[in-house]
Amino acid sequence: MHSKDTVEGQLDTEPAQSRNWGAIGLVGGVVLLTLATAYIHSTLGGLLFTLNALGYTTLAIAMVVPIRLAERFRWLVRLGLLGFTLATIGGWILFGARYDVAYLSKGIEAALVALLLVSIFRFDGGPAGVVARLRALPADLMGLVRGDR
Repeated sequence: MHSKDTVEGQLDTEPAQSRNWGAIGLVGGVVLLTLATAYIHSTLGGLLFTLNALGYTTLAIAMVVPIRLAERFRWLVRLGLLGFTLATIGGWILFGARYDVAYLSKGIEAALVALLLVSIFRFDGGPAGVVARLRALPADLMGLVRGDR
C-alpha cells in the first residue's frame, strides 16, 4: 500500500519516510485553521461565540482523533466542518459586526473552506464520492448497530 488514504478516508500507518506529506499537511492545515478560528471565537465572549468555539474545537479534534469510529466517518466530519464553517460565515454576513477581528476570522474561515473542499476531493472523491457515502450511510450505521462491521 502506498501513502494514500484507505477506502475509509484514513491516513495509512506506513513508516514516516514513506508518508504522504501532502495529505498530512492538508489535514494539519484544516486543524490549524479550525483551532485558530475557535480561539478567536473563544475570546469574543457571549454564549453564541463560546458555543461556536466549542463546536470548532470538537470538529478539529474529530479530524485527527485515532478512534476507529472517527476514522471510519472522517468524511462526515469534513462535511460537517464545511457546513459549520459556511453557517458561521453566513451568520456573520447576515448579523455580524464589521470590525478587524471579524474580518480576520472570516479570512481564516474562507481559507478553511478552501482546504476542506480540496480535502473532500483528495480524500472523498469529490461531490460524487460524498453523495455515494451519504447514500450508504444508513446501511453503515445499521451495520454498526448490529455489530456487522
